This record gives sequence, structure tokens and C-alpha cells, in this order.
Amino acid sequence: MTGKLRASRNWLCVSLLWLGLGACVGIPDGTEPVKNFSLEQYLGTWYEIARMDHRFERDLSNVTAEYSLKDDGGVRVLNRGFNTKKDEWKEAEGKAYFVDDSTVGRLKVSFFGPFYASYNVIALDQKNYQWSLVTGPDKDYLWILSRTPVLDQAVVDELLATAKSLGYKTDELIFVSQSKSL
Repeated sequence: MTGKLRASRNWLCVSLLWLGLGACVGIPDGTEPVKNFSLEQYLGTWYEIARMDHRFERDLSNVTAEYSLKDDGGVRVLNRGFNTKKDEWKEAEGKAYFVDDSTVGRLKVSFFGPFYASYNVIALDQKNYQWSLVTGPDKDYLWILSRTPVLDQAVVDELLATAKSLGYKTDELIFVSQSKSL
């Protein structure tokens, strides 16, 4: 392989990698992140009420996410959950940064080095920050989060209706038990 061909192939690989990584911090068609977002109000502990099934959370109950400010202005993310198959607590620490404007609920989060994924807040109790609806880069990712282990059923129903109207398969959501404490 000639030097020019090798350099061209390497550039193509790097370009495709960056293009693929960029897609991971996208937002699903038909959704918009909330505006007038306040990171200060969003910081703290959130309980996972419901989620789409994914391998990185498979068999986890009692899932929480704790958000705190990092020295560099980013967000420290600490996710915890109880693995019901292994009968043990799991924890993952990551970092998050705003994608654009810090008043828009659109962040990128990483648990694995330079690889980021979308964290898009698409519905939020903007008065008291007691619940949120979060999506990833596409409609295969969805979380209902609450400041308390149990969320009022009327709010859950409203969030499910919102998600369904946006094209999410809400019948595939897993409702998370919050019966254990750390």
C-alpha cells in the first residue's frame, strides 16, 4: 500500500470514527431538549422509575444517579444499582458536559474515556425539579427519573403519554424496583 493510499485510508477511518461519535451525542427526531434548564437545580440524587432495557443496566434494580459539579465546570455522574442476579451493588462513575448552551438540557456523558453519549432532558418539572424524562441519541433510550423512589402515578402516566406521542415504545419500559437501600 502506498503512503498516499495509507494516509487517505487512515483519514477516512478517523473521519468515520468522529462521525460515528458525533451521532452518539445527537437527539432523536421529533424531540427537543428543555430550555431554561438550571444545572444547579438538576444536581443531586435522582431515582430511576422506568427505563428501556440495555445491557449496561440489565438485571439492575434500585438504580440511582447522583450528579455533582466538577472543578472544570462539568458534571460528575455516579450511577448505582443493585444487580439482582449477582446479589451485589454496582457503581459506575462518569462525567458530563453541555453540548451547546448551558441553559438547554442537552449534555454528553462518558463512562468510557473519550466516548460520549447523549443525555437529553426532554421533559422536566421546571418549577421544582422533581421529575424528568431523559433520552439518549435515539428512541431506544428512555428514562423516567424522580427525586423520590416513588413517583405519583398521575405524573408517570403523563410522562408515558408524552413519550408515546414522541414515538417511544413505552410498552417496552422496565419499571424499576426501589425497595433496597445502599
